[in-house]
Amino acid sequence: NQSNTCVSYSLQDGVAVIQMDDGKRNALPPERLAGLNAALDRALADRVPVVITGREGTFSAGYDLKIVKAGGWRGLGMLVAGYSLTARLLAHPYPVVMACNGHSLAMGVFLMVSGDYVIGTRGDGRISANEVELGMNMPRVGAAVLRQRLAPHAFQSAVNLAKCFSTEEALAAGFFDELVDAPDLLPRAYQLARQLGKLDMRAHAATKRAVRASVIRRIRWSIPLDLAYAVRHGVRAMLADKGSRKPAA
Repeated sequence: NQSNTCVSYSLQDGVAVIQMDDGKRNALPPERLAGLNAALDRALADRVPVVITGREGTFSAGYDLKIVKAGGWRGLGMLVAGYSLTARLLAHPYPVVMACNGHSLAMGVFLMVSGDYVIGTRGDGRISANEVELGMNMPRVGAAVLRQRLAPHAFQSAVNLAKCFSTEEALAAGFFDELVDAPDLLPRAYQLARQLGKLDMRAHAATKRAVRASVIRRIRWSIPLDLAYAVRHGVRAMLADKGSRKPAA
């Protein structure tokens, strides 16, 4: 059912399909992050593998920048919800297949690479953790999530240089496990999720927790540090803005 979170949930032959579709760039305001968590709650109750996908041409453009720039408690809550969601996905006890429809940026990339298997779409999609380009430090959480997926040389380019990867480059870098044509994206994701659903789920969950324990701890330890940076950065930006509007003597 579609709701004002722009997140829908459907259960199809033992696979939970969670789709984000705001009709635009699939930004991640607090309401959408809450919708994703609620959908994951349903998938957990249904005890099934999960497919998470976006809309035509876009997986997610990341945090809602208007809320980031506005700052305040709503902005900080959004950051906590997004960063915490990466840890939740990494620890989710059932397989999670990410189906990337095209572009994925910033927090959208962190969300995408927190799945167990990531399928990309051939075409002109852009994949970029572009915080440095936007004048922000790369969040510790984002760096931790990317490090556990990317090849070392690609990690440096992605994090320090805000490289924009083509889909083929993203496959080679480790963002994606495979690429398919756009019409095949959801059928392939669904097929794979059903296949992964035949695993021993107890062994899958226990192995996932064991091999990802250190990165999940790092994410959880990093959240307050990233929030502290966000507060300082917001205050500096506010002071700089006030200074720029100060009348000339």
